[in-house]
Amino acid sequence: MKETRRGGVALLLAAVLVPLAATAHRLAPSLLEVRETAPGRIAVFWKTPLQRPVGAAVEPELPAGCAVEAAEPGVDGTAATLRFEAACDVGLIGARFGVRGLAESRTEALLRLTLLDGRSYRAVLRGGDEAFVVPERQRALDVFVQYLGLGFRHILEGLDHLLFVLGLVLLVPSTRMLVWTVTSFTVGHSVTLSLAALGFLGLPAAPVELAIAGTILVLAVELARGERAKPSLLRRAPWAVAVGFGLLHGLGFAGALAEIGLPQEEIPLALFAFNVGIELGQLLFVAIVLVVRPAARAAARRGPAWLGRVPAYAIGSLAAYWCFERAAGLF
Repeated sequence: MKETRRGGVALLLAAVLVPLAATAHRLAPSLLEVRETAPGRIAVFWKTPLQRPVGAAVEPELPAGCAVEAAEPGVDGTAATLRFEAACDVGLIGARFGVRGLAESRTEALLRLTLLDGRSYRAVLRGGDEAFVVPERQRALDVFVQYLGLGFRHILEGLDHLLFVLGLVLLVPSTRMLVWTVTSFTVGHSVTLSLAALGFLGLPAAPVELAIAGTILVLAVELARGERAKPSLLRRAPWAVAVGFGLLHGLGFAGALAEIGLPQEEIPLALFAFNVGIELGQLLFVAIVLVVRPAARAAARRGPAWLGRVPAYAIGSLAAYWCFERAAGLF
């Protein structure tokens, strides 16, 4: 009877939580890439998802005085693309590039702009901030704040990474050991994020995402086994496993950063800021879980035995779904 009840709980959690799996990473943002090819001329590449959750189509917006020439539409997988050149009778410094429709569609767009002299700019456009005015030169403080925010938002919007951190907090009862474990995870993903972002390490995104889902599933299985089972390496030395799994998660962070790009003049600063943003978001999440953990444990002790395994079932259901989904994407 107890086993049947536990199985029912697992199935119920799977039915409720698996639809949330799509939130592991948000809908891919649109991309507006602008390259100055000659004085008064730009080459533009526009890419946007064919399907959006709500709202009308999003469209690139060029500065006043730029006339589009030779547009070439296309399709790239699940995205519509457009390549064209434009002649501009104004200089690009002080010019305004934007994307219309972001607020209505509740999506974002990445802007990559490269001038003829090699200066490059990166910006994330979203509803309420749909345009970017090209400055004479980006200040270091602006770059730091921008990439700090990007890293902070990325970790808090990445359900798979958060579930792994949640699993670590649930697995390690000692606060001191938890500090070492989370720090080890941080060291691991910081190393591979930096190496990949600087071009020293590169792996295809699909198997990396599958491996990340696998790390969460392994953690969920260990949580479901409980403390009475024979201690595995995860329980004996969680910090050692965390640093290894962190190496994989760092490659996932690097993939997100690669989509945005790094400003060529401030690569070390932007990379550092993105890393710091991830750590701040991670620390905020851990702090929230630690505040809630005592009350949750007390409730589990007062309830039926299977109640304490609900988090493991929930995490495992989502992780298993991601494993199947991402494995299918390899073929």
